[in-house]
Amino acid sequence: MRKILKIIIPLLIILFLFLAINITFKDIDKKLIIHFLDVGQADSILVELPEKKTMLIDAGNNNDGNMIVQYLKERDIDTIDYLIGTHPHEDHIGGLDDVINSFNIGKIYLPEIIHNTRSFEDVLTAIQRKGKKITAARAGVNIIYEDDLKIYFLGPVKRSYDELNHYSAVIKLDYLNNSFLFTADAEIINELEMVNEYREELKADVLKVGHHGSSSSSCSEFLTAVSPVYAVISVGKDNPYGHPSPEVIERLANFNIKVLRTDLNGTIIFQSDGSDISLK
Repeated sequence: MRKILKIIIPLLIILFLFLAINITFKDIDKKLIIHFLDVGQADSILVELPEKKTMLIDAGNNNDGNMIVQYLKERDIDTIDYLIGTHPHEDHIGGLDDVINSFNIGKIYLPEIIHNTRSFEDVLTAIQRKGKKITAARAGVNIIYEDDLKIYFLGPVKRSYDELNHYSAVIKLDYLNNSFLFTADAEIINELEMVNEYREELKADVLKVGHHGSSSSSCSEFLTAVSPVYAVISVGKDNPYGHPSPEVIERLANFNIKVLRTDLNGTIIFQSDGSDISLK
């Protein structure tokens, strides 16, 4: 009997340790981690999805590409499953060609607008060389639509606008009981369209403030619908545009929203298990 116990007990210990490690890794895989990268007066957001999928929203200016590539590689990322360029301005798509050239790429989403700039041409060339197709980024398009995880576009609502910013792809991410809203450079015209069309879907715990905190975004009606706990402003220190607008900062304060800024806080990282959101 003792001989049997000597064999069984170590085996049970090994089994217990294996199960504990396996459960731990499964818990890690269930985490959602969102990085608002400090790219100065630009935007770039890395989303590490559960089950080790990745999504990148924008890639800063032209000179930010190498930094973003290095940041992703330091996190052992070799594949971007979902790549989104929110609109053709250089401070959002500038580094996308470097990213496309450096990683395995899954689906690519861009709004239905072209822009005659070298930055935009570089992105299209990189996509063509990779043999990838572009999926339209517009309201009503789903990226992922599962029971626990939903990622979909709420904007642009219309198919034609006068300004490039108004074509901004607005992305909603729902992970169980937590939600995030990424608004790129969407402005008040877009915010009011979304309030009219998608008021219930706008509610989010974390809002990426539109257009770097410009006074052209973040109207009261929109903030009321979103009702976020946190607002993140991606903005460059001492930028020539005066972003973020003091008016917007005051409005966010009046809504009792906790404001985080890349010019003051550097790269901002949130983690969610679907129930609670924490800052890393």
